[in-house]
Amino acid sequence: MIVALLIGREGSQGFPGKNIKPALGRPLMVYPILAAQNSKYVERVYVSTDSDKIKEISKQQGARVIDRPAELAGHKALGQDAFVHGFNVIRDELKKEGKEVEFIALLHCNAPTVLASQIDKGVEILREHPDYDSVITVGKYNMYHPNRMRKINKDGLIEPFVPLEAFGDPKTMSCDRDSAGDAWLADVALSLVRPRCLDNIEEGVKPQQWMGQKIYPIENEAGLDIDYEWQWGQVEWWLKYNGFTGDKTPYKNN
Repeated sequence: MIVALLIGREGSQGFPGKNIKPALGRPLMVYPILAAQNSKYVERVYVSTDSDKIKEISKQQGARVIDRPAELAGHKALGQDAFVHGFNVIRDELKKEGKEVEFIALLHCNAPTVLASQIDKGVEILREHPDYDSVITVGKYNMYHPNRMRKINKDGLIEPFVPLEAFGDPKTMSCDRDSAGDAWLADVALSLVRPRCLDNIEEGVKPQQWMGQKIYPIENEAGLDIDYEWQWGQVEWWLKYNGFTGDKTPYKNN
């Protein structure tokens, strides 16, 4: 069985209430739920949370709720630990029914930039390539290329975050954002993974270890998860660009 698991917690220091803030008239978290529900392959949608409001919205949307333990809901808690906990709950539930998880679509309540078609494409890719651990959405963000990133040193001055030699010959680089090659951001809008990724999460590539090691990318223009209020305009652009309005969605049944 292919299932989807969203995670979202009550507390947020950077942007309180982001998971349920309306975007084009719908709570933000509704968009990844819609993507999962309109997939050709996803049979069940779960939401792991400690928030009563998120639980209420999840049930209204027809998703099953997993109670997220308090120790996995604090501001220092890792999302990957919540994914592992949720997966174990789902696996135990399905085992009682004589079923097992083939793939699991890992989603975030604050990452609305995902479509049902991307989930479906990911399923077909993983079925075609048994050696792949996961399929994820990625955005090209050359304007934030690592060779442009800086840190403040002990003298209070700016210097490269990583030595420029790590990206090739510095002489070939310029102020052109494309001069050092494309930079792809794992936008965490979709991580379609095999159970082995969560069973052996310590073996995955950091920092998002739930993705495993062999990771296939699906391009997702301007995809992102919301951490700060200033990102809101980009989310609404993405939704409109992909066919969402206040009255309709790109899905036949919604």
